[in-house]
Amino acid sequence: MWSQACAPLVEALRDCARCQRAAFYTPGHKGGQGISLLHQTVFGDDIFALDLPELPELDDLFAPESVILEAQQLAAEAFGAERTWFLVNGSTCGVEAALLATCGPGDKVIVPRNAHQSVVSGLILSGAMPVWIAPMHDPEWQLALGLNVNMMASTLSQNPDAKAVVVVSPTYEGVCSDIEALAAVVHEYGIPLIVDAAHGPHFGFHSELPPSALSSGADIVIHSAHKVLAAFTQAALLHVQGERCDRNRLNQALRMTQSSSPSYLLLGSLDAARHQMATQGLALMEQTLSLANSARYRLQDSPLPVLDVSAGGIFQQDLTRLTVDVSAIGTTGFAADAWLHERGVTAELPTLHQLTFIISLGNSEQDIDQLIYGLKQLPTRTAAVKSQSYFSMPVVGMSPREAFFAHTSDCAADEAVGRFSADTVCIYPPGIPNLMPGELITADILNNLKMAQRAGAHLSGLMDPTLQTLRVL
Repeated sequence: MWSQACAPLVEALRDCARCQRAAFYTPGHKGGQGISLLHQTVFGDDIFALDLPELPELDDLFAPESVILEAQQLAAEAFGAERTWFLVNGSTCGVEAALLATCGPGDKVIVPRNAHQSVVSGLILSGAMPVWIAPMHDPEWQLALGLNVNMMASTLSQNPDAKAVVVVSPTYEGVCSDIEALAAVVHEYGIPLIVDAAHGPHFGFHSELPPSALSSGADIVIHSAHKVLAAFTQAALLHVQGERCDRNRLNQALRMTQSSSPSYLLLGSLDAARHQMATQGLALMEQTLSLANSARYRLQDSPLPVLDVSAGGIFQQDLTRLTVDVSAIGTTGFAADAWLHERGVTAELPTLHQLTFIISLGNSEQDIDQLIYGLKQLPTRTAAVKSQSYFSMPVVGMSPREAFFAHTSDCAADEAVGRFSADTVCIYPPGIPNLMPGELITADILNNLKMAQRAGAHLSGLMDPTLQTLRVL
């Protein structure tokens, strides 16, 4: 039996990379022998030796029997799940697979309006019909918070035939819903609670962080292991516990949503990231929280308010997320982000009113010094920042799947008001849809998109990036 001090997949990769063999299998660079000088200069030599296919020693992601199985079992133990799958297509494929495993065409699934665009993709793939529920909203911060337990109970009582519930916790800003209370309500109906915890894989490793979704009773939890842990970008984890999800169907869904040629660089980095957290997680999170608390303390004399939702007692907050309100100095998050980026400080998420910074195990005291200096040097402007609703509850004409396959046409954006959208349109990041297939385009939605674009936001999903036309049903 492997212990958490071991890394079975990483060790197998290392051993295979050291083998001298005539390689007549993919990839074409053959362990780095075929790389160009440009490859070598930019990427180095060593990483290509580890870029290997499904060799006998390296197991099969879709039917694991040896080192991948052992690595996934160690991850399940470390994160508190009954079973864990490694993901190479990001949290996106995990969310899609969770919906495919729990819902079918026409089935109802309860979804918060601040869900990621991957949920919309999952709805299109599964054919499920969303029942939208509004998260609580902070009007001062113009920010979506978490889900209200009483509202969830009411929504379920009106839709007792729902097949699953999706919750986003933590949000991009680190706001956490009461997963334990939500799970208790959802389980009264015998259905699974799916938690998109992409930003919360570190929660189980320090008592000053919010409780993990798994320890709080969620049935399916998706983690992005690259957002705050040390895995490569696109590496993620899907965890399951309990009997409310058909694991065979989930496994089948993952075969559909993942690449049939998974990157062993990503898979190995998941094993290494688990090993790091299992053996050093407490100390690393202690260090990370210390940096985050230092940043908060040093902004106390700043005109920039710092988000703290824990005072109300309804929600908890991941204190490794630092969200500051730059509208207090008369600027937008987009303008402030551009100004800071030019001076060597880059935020994770700019919005109209705020900047959100991820403080993780990879940051240093020097990073915090640079961040605080940059924030305190932000130029103050006298122009007021126009207020904006974070989102509106959708008026839906058909399911996302029906809309995706429906006939479409292009029309002038202003003439699209009153029509149904054919596309998923998001301000990215965070990738929360402002418009979804089958949703009614309103003047407020269009104005908010135009305002965000003028302020410097990147709009994803538009066929016409100038926003002069929209694709409608």
